[in-house]
Amino acid sequence: MNTFYFSHDYTARSDIKIKKLIATQGMLGYGIYWSLVEDLYHNNNKLEDNPAILAYDYRCTTELIKSVINDFDLFIVKDGYVSSNSIQKRLDERNDKVTKAKQSASKRWEKRAENAVNIETQCDSDANAMRTQCDGNAIKESKVKESKVNKRKVKEEVVFIPPVLNDVLVYFDENGYSKEAATKAFNYYSNLGWKNSKGNQVINWKNTMQNWFTPENEKKKYHLYPKLMN
Repeated sequence: MNTFYFSHDYTARSDIKIKKLIATQGMLGYGIYWSLVEDLYHNNNKLEDNPAILAYDYRCTTELIKSVINDFDLFIVKDGYVSSNSIQKRLDERNDKVTKAKQSASKRWEKRAENAVNIETQCDSDANAMRTQCDGNAIKESKVKESKVNKRKVKEEVVFIPPVLNDVLVYFDENGYSKEAATKAFNYYSNLGWKNSKGNQVINWKNTMQNWFTPENEKKKYHLYPKLMN
């Protein structure tokens, strides 16, 4: 059960009506007055006008209840019920504050819900953007890998066609070297199956032949492979 508080003016006894009540019925009458006020607040400003029941509840006489309700213009008796204008005014003010508080709270929750939706939408957008970026990166990476694989395949598919002696003779002559040097170089790589000193297949024979273009290198090769010089 909700509990509400009402203001109890500390100047209540200065009211002329209350002064008359206390002068006539004493502090007991004053206590009955506040008991009625409490019950009216508790019952939405509406009590059955039944002095006998109220007297039993407040442990006082029926005559005292009738006097407090009717003799000092503190309450209104209408259609068999007791009420109070001042209490109704304060109840209306309280209800108005409660209504405004609920409306304010509802707006705050709606705003939070809207913000939550916006955040979720932004997160989805960011997630989609990240997913798109990741997919793009994956595609790029896949293309790079594919390109490397293709290059490797092309490299692997290159078939070396060894030159004939005349090709080597012409190449050496174009670079100012003798037929003898060309013949020795040709025989050297032919005997090795056109592989270099490390045992790897020669890919570009012209680049390989350039090792013979320096006289010092020729001497080294002749020294290392004297059989080719005979």
